[in-house]
Amino acid sequence: MWVAIQCFGSTALAGSDTPDPELPELSVSVLQFGTAHWELDHIVHQQLDRKHGYRLALRVVANLSASHLAVVSGSANAAVADLLWTQSRYQAGSPYLYLPFSSRIGDIVVPESSGVRNLADLQGLRIGVAGGPDSKGWVLLQKVASQQGIDLAGSTEVQFAAPPLLSQGLKRGQMDAIVTYWHFAARLKGEGGGESGWRSAFGMTDLLIAMNLDPDLPVLGYVFPEKWANEHKELIDRFAGSVAEAKAELAARPSDWQRLRPLLQNPEVGVFNALRDGFIAGNPEPLTDDRVADLRELLVLTAADAGSLMPARLFYRPQP
Repeated sequence: MWVAIQCFGSTALAGSDTPDPELPELSVSVLQFGTAHWELDHIVHQQLDRKHGYRLALRVVANLSASHLAVVSGSANAAVADLLWTQSRYQAGSPYLYLPFSSRIGDIVVPESSGVRNLADLQGLRIGVAGGPDSKGWVLLQKVASQQGIDLAGSTEVQFAAPPLLSQGLKRGQMDAIVTYWHFAARLKGEGGGESGWRSAFGMTDLLIAMNLDPDLPVLGYVFPEKWANEHKELIDRFAGSVAEAKAELAARPSDWQRLRPLLQNPEVGVFNALRDGFIAGNPEPLTDDRVADLRELLVLTAADAGSLMPARLFYRPQP
């Protein structure tokens, strides 16, 4: 596993070239061009980790599998994962503490000229889905459709593929709609308006509202093996504090995003603005008892075993 991680990634240390041995280190596996890298890099650059009394080490990897492998193998203390992955690990006997990162659940993108305005309009169309059959966006879409008496999988032509391939397929007219990750949708929608542009068919948060759930649920989080987390509670509190401060600064200071532009792959202005605004819109509110209950209900609605749900203790909340 160590060889695999080395093949896919590299390491970037927070702060200066001479790490302070007095500060504890927390390492996070992060995708090179992943959205979490944006705020983590901001923490490093602004030395918010040192301000909060620790050193952040970024283990930069090339793909999601390598990132998950890093935290599973113990070569990193944390990684970014979605709620369904964290639940699957809990059911497999490997619990993780879940610290909210983003409420961006994905997007359904269609051509600007498309007649799709609601879920029922998707019937009979060619739909591309990112992430495979277990993609949380696709699972939620089917769940809400079934509540409306629609067999979405049976009434559409579905193709699963990587997000970049789906974007190309939509542009070439090979698909009528795609269910994709929010930042790939933002890139499409940021390319330009008019009849040749792209838009959201409807809001993914509408799906949560349709199921009587909080639309701001953090469906992505930083995950830490529970045993390690229990032994490093103060360190995780320090990390959480620096993350909250980074989110606040990135929301309040647009100029800070210019330095991050290479991590966004140097997009044109429209795409850059869409990515920045989309990231900020995904900053979740702190967890409460009700929001934790909604997250657990969301797991049930997405086919998790109701008798083996992540307990409330695994959803991070700042210590009083």
